[in-house]
Amino acid sequence: MKIAVIGAGVMGSGIAQVSAMAGFNVVLYDINPVVLRQAKERIEKNLNKAISLGKLSEEEKNSTVDKLQFTTKINDVIADLIIEAIVEKLDIKSRVLNELAEINGEATIYASNTSSIPLTLLAANFKYPTQVVGIHYFNPAHIMKLVEVISAEQTSDEVLAKAKEYVSKVGKKYIVAKDAPGFIVNRVARHFYVEGLKILEENVANHEVIDELVQASGFKMGPFQLMDLIGVETNLSVTQSMYELFNYDQKFRPNRIQQKKVQAGYYGRKTGKGFYTYDK
Repeated sequence: MKIAVIGAGVMGSGIAQVSAMAGFNVVLYDINPVVLRQAKERIEKNLNKAISLGKLSEEEKNSTVDKLQFTTKINDVIADLIIEAIVEKLDIKSRVLNELAEINGEATIYASNTSSIPLTLLAANFKYPTQVVGIHYFNPAHIMKLVEVISAEQTSDEVLAKAKEYVSKVGKKYIVAKDAPGFIVNRVARHFYVEGLKILEENVANHEVIDELVQASGFKMGPFQLMDLIGVETNLSVTQSMYELFNYDQKFRPNRIQQKKVQAGYYGRKTGKGFYTYDK
């Protein structure tokens, strides 16, 4: 099986990496050559760190690198399984997937890594609706073990089975979710961020203290550290989407503090500044 990953951001590059490490030939596509170069550097850094920790050999690293193809040409994207990891906007996802459908045809599986967009709606706007499935990794994809496999109303049983098989082969644990707002993990986790932001907004504590208290409770990262890692703008987009999908239920309301960060271009680690400041 050949894999193609659309979008070479943090999530897309992570998905490409774990797929190549599992022995799949992978095409990683992005329209931006700078983003593609950064993805290559990021994967190289991740693999070198794995070697330093004794989790990967030099030979395994070389094998992984050999299985990766980086391209800005959409006509190079020919695969058995395509996983899109682009911006959380239905119209853009639909346009790109339909363009890929013209290149690949009906036999290919078209998976979305969306965090919140309804898969059934995505499939309804697609040429081959039964071939659409959700394969939702969590950030960082090369470390996090859980992957949600989401079935749209139109997804065929065969496609769902192949998606589960793929996830198992890359060494991840899958859970199957029905197509519902936020699926399982994001629906539960949304309040991890929203409540942290409310505490900050109400001046109960600053973001450093909130993160420290959450970590002291057993979490590896606090909500603000995690938003910076995921991308503040990505996190806000998911919150906005879920707010709308739940008919503007106030418990999902996006926070003004987060909105201002996004307006300023402070997206977190990727831009060098979010709730914290980082060396780029």
